[in-house]
Amino acid sequence: MRILGIDPGYATIGFGLIEAVHGRTQMLNYGAISTPPGIPFARRLEILYDDMTVLLKETQPEAVSIEQLFFGNNITTGIDVAHGRGVILLAVQKAGIPIFEYTPMQVKQSVVGYGKATKLQVMDMTKRLLHLQAVPRPDDAADALALALCHARSATSMLSRLGK
Repeated sequence: MRILGIDPGYATIGFGLIEAVHGRTQMLNYGAISTPPGIPFARRLEILYDDMTVLLKETQPEAVSIEQLFFGNNITTGIDVAHGRGVILLAVQKAGIPIFEYTPMQVKQSVVGYGKATKLQVMDMTKRLLHLQAVPRPDDAADALALALCHARSATSMLSRLGK
């Protein structure tokens, strides 16, 4: 199964593509989509939509794993990120690809084995699980690969095969 993990946003959007077969995972590609600062926000969202559409066509994922938003202290930034996430969801939906959403705690639990793991622990385990030489950069891409790993582990669990 080809899984595209997406770390949502509007300025820098991480993506990570993995192949998961019989419990084994392999990194295929990762990177980030970025939108230029200083232009109207609506134009940034348009660029994001167009770039996501191209990414989805090029990578041909069978599933997209995206992070559910968690609002911390800066609610204004959170709202803008939510707008970007909505555009991403629209692009994926229009492409007809199944969408799976995970909380940060679910990703940490799946990748590290501990729901309150630090960001550095998640990035290190992502590197180890995918047999990479270094932690992927930017951090958004590493987060996206962790999201893809989370779905790979969830989708191949015995409970998911039993429909529970």
